[in-house]
Order: sequence, then structure tokens, then C-alpha cells
Amino acid sequence: MRREVINAAIAEIRSDPDPARKAQMLASLCTAAFRERGIELVVVGGSAIEFYTEGAYLSGDVDLCVWKPERPIPLRLRQEVMAELGAEGGPRSWEVAGLFVDLLGVVEKEARTPLRQLQAPFGMVNLIDPEELLVERVLVSVYPSANAAARACARELAVVALSGALEVDWAEIRRLAESSDYQVFDDVRRLVQEVSDELKVSCPYDPA
Repeated sequence: MRREVINAAIAEIRSDPDPARKAQMLASLCTAAFRERGIELVVVGGSAIEFYTEGAYLSGDVDLCVWKPERPIPLRLRQEVMAELGAEGGPRSWEVAGLFVDLLGVVEKEARTPLRQLQAPFGMVNLIDPEELLVERVLVSVYPSANAAARACARELAVVALSGALEVDWAEIRRLAESSDYQVFDDVRRLVQEVSDELKVSCPYDPA
């Protein structure tokens, strides 16, 4: 990326008062920088939920994983690319334009549903699919111990899905939650039922 383009992007990120928009801009800038090196990143974890909920949940940082190629990015290359963006720190967490970026390794994905894409200010951003994200957050909310923050995160995602703002594959969520990798369908069903009752909508797991 040209130096003047990067400088303008960093200035825009710093000046934007909206934290959710700042995170989207930074995610798209990092994605664009690594894409130029033939590497596709994907936004995961709380950052992905922040984007899906349009800031109803705020992560506070940008969590990224490697999607393609399916191997870790060499340390030297990570540092070189992040240096181009004016980052400080490393080798897995950097500060850029006042926000933290975490590059967490190769993405772990078991769901059959595809990644989603978001058109952001500096290019297309890949998001981990909401089906995987919901089941993962529910698992973290109950194991190894109760985690209120993870449950709140899962609730926000369930709200946008059940309200119709985000289309999800409820059958795939069930399959994934029942799989040996997760085994949390009862917890998922309780959460989805709870949010359905609050929104006064039908629960996708009600008996037919």
C-alpha cells in the first residue's frame, strides 16, 4: 500500500469518534495490507460480534486470524506488514491508531456455513460465520467455568439473529452445538429461548 494511502487511513481512524466504526476501518486496513502479500485474514471472536451487532457489543480491540493460506504467518512478515501501518508491539498484538490488533493464528472453524463478508472503508473484510460464533461463545460462557461476559456476548448475537437483522442457519447451529467438538446444545437452546421470550418471537427450537 502506498505510504500516503496508509497515512490518510490512519488519520481517519484516529479522528473517528465512533469506536465500532474505528474497529471496522482498522480491520479493513489490516486485511488490505496482508491481502497484498497473498494472505487472507478473518475477523473472529468479540470483534466479529461487534461488527454483526453494529456496535451493540463493543470488543475494544480487533481480533484477526489467518484464513488462507492455512498456515501461520512468519514472524518477520507479520512485523514488516504491521510496521507499514505504523504499529507498535508484536509479535501477536500491536497498537495501531490507538486501537489494539491481535493476530491469533490460523482460524479454527467447524461449521459448514461459509464466512461472511463486510464491505468496509478500506476493502472487503471476512467475518467468521455467526453460526460458529454463537456456539463458540456459548461454550466459553459455561466451560471451564461460568463466564458472564461471554454469555452477554452470545446474547447480543442471538438478539440480532432472532430479530431478523442477521440471517443464520439455526439447523447448522444445532448440529454444531450437538457435535462432539462442542456438546452445548442444551445451553444454546436455553439462551435462544430466553432471548426469544424477551423479543416475543418464536424460538427456532420450539417443537414443531
